[in-house]
Amino acid sequence: MGLAGKHLFGSIGDQRVTFVEKNVTEERKNFLKKLLEHNGFEVIIVEEKRKTEEELQLYTVAVTDMVFNPTIWVFGRKLKTFDGRKVTQDYWNQHSEETKPQYWKG
Repeated sequence: MGLAGKHLFGSIGDQRVTFVEKNVTEERKNFLKKLLEHNGFEVIIVEEKRKTEEELQLYTVAVTDMVFNPTIWVFGRKLKTFDGRKVTQDYWNQHSEETKPQYWKG
């Protein structure tokens, strides 16, 4: 799903949530859960339904903060890495550990 700019919200059970990403792998789910909890968010994870047991298990990652928008928080440089640096788009998308302030290469 990545950074789309839209604020996607809804419900999981009786809990109102902001959806962070849907249909993510276990590795991505674990990364997002750890990063978001580190930044003070309550994270809710839901397993997506599989048609067969052989299909890869995918997950939905959501937070209980209804005003959280991943795009705004990443580009607003409000999220922190585990060592205190600011999260960039490449870091969020797990393309790079680099966290320099530019969003493009010159």
